[in-house]
Amino acid sequence: MSTISVREFSYNPSAVFARVEKGEAIQVTRHGNVIAILLPGTGASERYASLVAQGQIRLKPATTADLDRLPACEPPEDVSPLDILLAEREDDPR
Repeated sequence: MSTISVREFSYNPSAVFARVEKGEAIQVTRHGNVIAILLPGTGASERYASLVAQGQIRLKPATTADLDRLPACEPPEDVSPLDILLAEREDDPR
């Protein structure tokens, strides 16, 4: 997620909105404090936009360090990892 200041935003808001339309999420700050988060209206972040707007969650860009914290698992050699994923998705009530 990119960060820009209010002043930077005020110079060319159309350019900032063009970046958001292309799928970029942008934090707007005043004196170093986040005062707004601009999210694309469509795409992967759309499902979280209302939660971010309500302040219930904060989006954080992923880093390679985040990957190290994910649990590792080894599927059995005779089973496809894709088959396991699809089976778990079928069991998920959402």
